[in-house]
Amino acid sequence: MSLAVTLSRAQEGVAAPQVMVEVHLSGGLPSTHIVGLPEAAVREARDRVRVAIQSAAFEYPNRKVTVNLAPAELPKDGGRFDLAIALGILAAGNQVPREKLDDCEFLGELALSGQLRPVSGVLPALLRARARGRRVVVPRANADEAALIPEVDVRVADTLSDVCGWLRGSHELMQPAMALSLTPDDDTGPDLIDVRGQLQARRALEIAAVGGHHLLLVGPPGTGKTMLAERLPGIMPPLSESEALETCAVLSVAGQAVDPAHWRRRPFRAPHHTASAVALVGGSSQPRPGEISLAHNGVLFLDELPEFSRHVLEVLREPLESGHILISRAARQLRFPAQFQLVAAMNPCPCGYAGESSQRCRCTPDQIQRYRSRISGPLLDRIDLCVEVPAVPLSELSAQRSTRDEDSATVRQRVMRARNHALARAGQPNAEISNRELERDCALGPAERKWFDAALEKLGLSARAYHRTLRVARTIADLDNGAAALDKHHLAEALQYRRLSLLSE
Repeated sequence: MSLAVTLSRAQEGVAAPQVMVEVHLSGGLPSTHIVGLPEAAVREARDRVRVAIQSAAFEYPNRKVTVNLAPAELPKDGGRFDLAIALGILAAGNQVPREKLDDCEFLGELALSGQLRPVSGVLPALLRARARGRRVVVPRANADEAALIPEVDVRVADTLSDVCGWLRGSHELMQPAMALSLTPDDDTGPDLIDVRGQLQARRALEIAAVGGHHLLLVGPPGTGKTMLAERLPGIMPPLSESEALETCAVLSVAGQAVDPAHWRRRPFRAPHHTASAVALVGGSSQPRPGEISLAHNGVLFLDELPEFSRHVLEVLREPLESGHILISRAARQLRFPAQFQLVAAMNPCPCGYAGESSQRCRCTPDQIQRYRSRISGPLLDRIDLCVEVPAVPLSELSAQRSTRDEDSATVRQRVMRARNHALARAGQPNAEISNRELERDCALGPAERKWFDAALEKLGLSARAYHRTLRVARTIADLDNGAAALDKHHLAEALQYRRLSLLSE
């Protein structure tokens, strides 16, 4: 029988649907046809595979070769199917045993020399193969990704000849070395102790780390806004194994390298303000994840927020609420995760010095209003914490460090204790709890309710801001030794972080 079947995986967002590579040899003029909705790179595989087989000292069939990639309605792109196609052709010609192909999946692009080149999206494919209990063969250049999942039997190979020898039983393929798990003490990221002063901003940063709240820092140039933002991942709880794999899967799909030594570190993405909407949320003709997905389970930092195009900023509104982005094209829809924490920074005016005692600012009220109105009210309404970052006096910069200048490890311990209160109560950070859970976990007494309603009416906050303020108050109570009931001082502190939400008005 001149029919052989090998298994591979396509790339569709962060999913990896199975693809059956069916190879049939028949009489007729020697030719090779690939069917099953292949893109250009897949159609060109017939020439790469033919030369690679010959370079590996095997015989390419002098017959009509038909390769079907099933399911036919699923688009296939890239060189990831080269290895599976080559092995299917060799198995159909009885040059490698067919029975050893049944429980194994193959990923890899072939060079003309027979060398295996790396492909993107290996990690999602390994996760799906683990669920099916199959072995996977990948190029050695993808070994770092493969090492992140110890429960799957992964083999790495350098050439097509190595894989064929393994199938024939002449030698073994090595397994990748297991990756080391990163613990909080191993984190070598920026430390919060480098920030002098800014007690209110440090407090807001700690609240954001506990509850997963979005944060806006407003202040003159050089006051430490970027330093504070860069240190947020270092005080957040470490990623769980499942969260880390989700995060690395997005990097894998985007074709970016995964650092096996720090694969459980929360990502920090800081795109330039010239970034387009597609760069931020993802897209293009072959949809790829954008910055918001690359920041999944981590921090997205937008410095100089008003300098971003308003259209670019408005595309953030839905992902901030839903935690994912749905990219629609004429023939397909792809969903990418985008559960990120937004940290933004901006100056109070175009020159940056409005409100300073030095009175250096010469901006007119109209210029300041136009500058601030570049950020829409609906976007500001989705930001839970707005805090001013004033200039630090030179005397404080040159003074010895005080006990208030805590390092990241000390703050992280408090953050993890408070986060554990939230997880024990609701199973998720406070920023993600539903309105129904909010009513259960943030019940107010008669006096607190009366005071809170009066404050909301005076500030003119929206219904969304009302719920977000309660979530922040719940986080502040968790930091207050896990207080069961919300007191007036919890609500008052949460409300003070909304006072800059009127910047666009």
